[in-house]
Amino acid sequence: MSINRTAKGIVLVPSLLLGGAFLAAAAWGDGAAEANRPIAIGLGCFLMGAGLLAQLLPESAPEQEAAGNDSQDHQGIRQQP
Repeated sequence: MSINRTAKGIVLVPSLLLGGAFLAAAAWGDGAAEANRPIAIGLGCFLMGAGLLAQLLPESAPEQEAAGNDSQDHQGIRQQP
């Protein structure tokens, strides 16, 4: 299975959204939530970093068609040998 742009986007968007939510909870948490601030910061940074690192994975080269096929073969016109 090859890695493509769509799969990278599927990983990136939820990672950034969840990471941002954890960082926002750490920034605006008060009272009892202050005890969990380091955990929220750690999870937020981890998720955002993982989403951004997924964008650095190399994409595979597009599959080439078999050698010897002409563009005319794709249009339904066959050449005689």
